[in-house]
Amino acid sequence: MKQIFQILGAFLGVIALFTLLGWFVAGNDFFMFKYFAPKMEQVRRETFEQSKAYNQGMIQELQNMQFEYIQADSIHRAMLSSTILHRAADYDMEKLRTASLDLYDFIQKLKNERTKQY
Repeated sequence: MKQIFQILGAFLGVIALFTLLGWFVAGNDFFMFKYFAPKMEQVRRETFEQSKAYNQGMIQELQNMQFEYIQADSIHRAMLSSTILHRAADYDMEKLRTASLDLYDFIQKLKNERTKQY
């Protein structure tokens, strides 16, 4: 009978050990993820923003909005101006200047007009 309790105790001890080990590994994964995930995501975002597809897409989108702005009436121009400035705010203007000087000048003009309003 004593042997059965010893075997049962050892079995429960092994289960408790594996449970604690699993808890430790899961907690460690969580803290490692908490620390490294933002850094990995930042690198992924920077890599994406340097890609040719992102830059061409952004310039093409801004050029389409510029075309719409030119054709719009004054009410729609105010709305498009806000949208264009919002989209261009996070974009590297030096890249824009080298890619499309006309678009760069257009956005600078919109910024100057917005500054004069306030």
